[in-house]
Amino acid sequence: MPLVLLLLMLFGALCSPGQAMSREEKQRLKNQVVEMFDHAYQNYMDHAYPADELMPLTCRGRVRGLEPSRGDIDDALGKFSLTLIDTLDTLVLLNKTTEFEDAVRRVLSDVRLDNDIVVSVFETNIRVLGGLLGGHSMAVMLKEGGQHMQWYQDELLHMAKDLGLRLLPAFNTSSGLPYPRVNLKHGVRGPETRTGTETDTCTACAGTIILEFAALSRFTGDPVFEAHARRALDFLWEKRQRNSNLVGTTINIHSGEWVRRDSGVGAGIDSYYEYLLKAYVLLGDDLFLERFNIHYASIMKYISQPPLLLDVHIHKPLLPARTWMDSLLAFFPGLQVLKGDIRPAIETHEMLYQVTKKHNFLPEAFTTDFRVHWAQHPLRPEFAESTYFLYKATGDPYYLEAGRTIMDNLNRFARVPCGFAAMKDVRTGSHEDRMDSFFLAEMFKYLFLLFAELDDIPFDVEDYVFTTEAHLLPLSLSMAPHSSPAPSNRTSDEELDDSNFDWTCPNTHLLFPDPAFPRILREPIRSAVDKSCPRPAPYREPGMGRPPLRAQDFMANNPEHLELLRRMGVSLIHLKDGRVQLVQHATQAVSAVAAEDGVRFMQEMMELSSQQQKEQLPPRAIQIVSHPFFGRVVLTAGPAQFGTDLSKSSTGVRGFVTVAEPYSGCSEIVNAEYIQGHIALLQRGQCMFAEKARHIQKAGAIGGIVVDDNEGSSSDTAPLFQMAGDGRSTDDITLPLLFLFHKEGNILLEALKEYREVEVLLSDKARDRGADVQEREEDCLTEATTPTSHEPIGQSQMSTVELDESAPEEVSPVDEDTSPAEEVSAPKEEVKPAEAEPAVAQPQEDRDSEKEEKPEEDTDSSSQSVDELLADWREDLEAFKQMEKDEL
Repeated sequence: MPLVLLLLMLFGALCSPGQAMSREEKQRLKNQVVEMFDHAYQNYMDHAYPADELMPLTCRGRVRGLEPSRGDIDDALGKFSLTLIDTLDTLVLLNKTTEFEDAVRRVLSDVRLDNDIVVSVFETNIRVLGGLLGGHSMAVMLKEGGQHMQWYQDELLHMAKDLGLRLLPAFNTSSGLPYPRVNLKHGVRGPETRTGTETDTCTACAGTIILEFAALSRFTGDPVFEAHARRALDFLWEKRQRNSNLVGTTINIHSGEWVRRDSGVGAGIDSYYEYLLKAYVLLGDDLFLERFNIHYASIMKYISQPPLLLDVHIHKPLLPARTWMDSLLAFFPGLQVLKGDIRPAIETHEMLYQVTKKHNFLPEAFTTDFRVHWAQHPLRPEFAESTYFLYKATGDPYYLEAGRTIMDNLNRFARVPCGFAAMKDVRTGSHEDRMDSFFLAEMFKYLFLLFAELDDIPFDVEDYVFTTEAHLLPLSLSMAPHSSPAPSNRTSDEELDDSNFDWTCPNTHLLFPDPAFPRILREPIRSAVDKSCPRPAPYREPGMGRPPLRAQDFMANNPEHLELLRRMGVSLIHLKDGRVQLVQHATQAVSAVAAEDGVRFMQEMMELSSQQQKEQLPPRAIQIVSHPFFGRVVLTAGPAQFGTDLSKSSTGVRGFVTVAEPYSGCSEIVNAEYIQGHIALLQRGQCMFAEKARHIQKAGAIGGIVVDDNEGSSSDTAPLFQMAGDGRSTDDITLPLLFLFHKEGNILLEALKEYREVEVLLSDKARDRGADVQEREEDCLTEATTPTSHEPIGQSQMSTVELDESAPEEVSPVDEDTSPAEEVSAPKEEVKPAEAEPAVAQPQEDRDSEKEEKPEEDTDSSSQSVDELLADWREDLEAFKQMEKDEL
């Protein structure tokens, strides 16, 4: 899937950067944050308390069992005044000491924790246990100040221990991973619990316990809580995929098998990584830092595609698992600030900011071209969290403006008379009758801290660590008495190494004295989402030089075109992950006019693809009909947007397969006498798909099959894609051209090697074997051993458009702190689905242009039989089908 990040900035035509915000304006915004908090909190207290949450549209409390069930979302509700507990330390931070004291008294007098109700272990831990511990921390701090809470005798801590003991039964598993749910009164065993039968839990659910449980152990002196949390983390670490060092999204709590093998930094995994780093910060145990850094290196190697963060498969980390991102990953730039990796944090945050400005809020999920995938927005605070930490790290007033945008959108679109309502659809502005407790626990903390001066904050936040629910735990806990942790299972090759501690946990005070640095990183991304800085075309004196290179004329294997690109400041870059990028740097152009030509060239690449974008076509089928297959083997193929439309052909195109020479098909076919009347087999690369089609058509072929040169690619584990034209009219191409991934192509190549003459049927779907074929099969002495499926595998998978091997394919931000740059990149290992694919120009240079190998030399599996290949194929397909069933 092309990633549309067209860079539309050059010289002085850029949007003006944000100016420093005055102290008075910051003070006004800080006061506005407090007013917004009061509006939300007071409406909860007036209309909902003691219910768990406020329903802001109907001005009443949400009581579990009295409202229609919302499924798993309701597992956060335990009839324990959730919002009040979740808000305790927010009250103190916002200097509402009187309200805090009143709230604590209400919690102590009104809240019961022994309800016969099934709750989420994860949500109860981070919201209720974390809220009680954060409230206790604040109460102790105020009491030590000598003016408030003098009556307090650790009552909140006693409640926290009571709750911790009620959560402990969930950890009674052979693995140490907790059950996802627990009955507050009965635990997990017995029919009265109505739980304890679950087998799976998410990685974050099991791995986001350590901060609260360790704090509880160290506050109370009881080591049992920290011990259980450490055991769960140890088990997750042991079950990581050892080659990629990534973890999956869902795990079986008994066997430790990964149920969902997709890995990212968003929903299902997010706070697992967060708690590894913060456990090191809070507890001072180097083991947590070592594990985090090993994971982080893999995240940056496989998942991070700045500014995007895309899920991958843990066993095949070069294969994308999806083409959209969820809003929970918005916390990650903030975590990167804590890690000290500021550059990608700035880039990803800027992408999120532009998506926010495009849709007013971050959609619950959005595609790689920033369209809405899931339209809800439950007032999540993660983007505000990252905004605050980036402001702390850079001192750039730009992030104050981002905070203002968050506030303005909340007041304009989410504010209702009884609080703030979640967005049901960010596209229409419709509301949902919910105001989650995390809105009060997190959003207003981060917005207040963003605009507050040091003397506005009643304590030094540097003395605390924020949990994933933004509850405040004191760093002094690292010095609290606790039992020594059990010896780790670290093997000799996992010994601590100095490299595991580089760039970790910097002081969150100003890291960059020059705000221009983050601005330089942001500018290439800003126009990617919303092109808001149009520029007039540059003046070109008549007769001054040749006309600029146009996108529709560009050929990546043309040396003259490459020289023209160089003069415009455009260069070809081969990335470490196999992608090829076209990058435009204005400062490297030979003149200002040439630089503007470069910008226009990159824009034309986008427009060219927009013109070519057509209705998505379904997959096609290549059916091997000759002996000994007789139609039993059907290969799923990608269609072309030109040539014969097989869906309009009742018979398809049938013929024998012949390998073209040259195999790339990028020049005149030298074995035309063998190609004539046959279906030509070609390799992807070195030229446009349309050019290949024209060459084999001139040689007399009746069809063509292009085999991917990406070793290991397969329709089992990657979405199909469509081959687009070359920007010119393709009406002259009258034969069908289909695309096979490398694995399916190998099956065809192996059949050619073994049986010499292989006849195939190119069609829109697999055909049943005719009577004549069945008769031939009955007369045949050789038994066919291939599968008997008559339907093309993966028929329901989406397709992806690619123009060709020598045209730019996707536009993404430049990861260099140079002047304005534009970049067009083409993925090598990944094929992205069309649902999230923007109209992007896709000249895609062949990744191995110097190769011109015969098909026999092109594969590592040449020694395998067709049966072995198919068996391996079926095994991979089963694993992929299991992944495909899972939704976020």
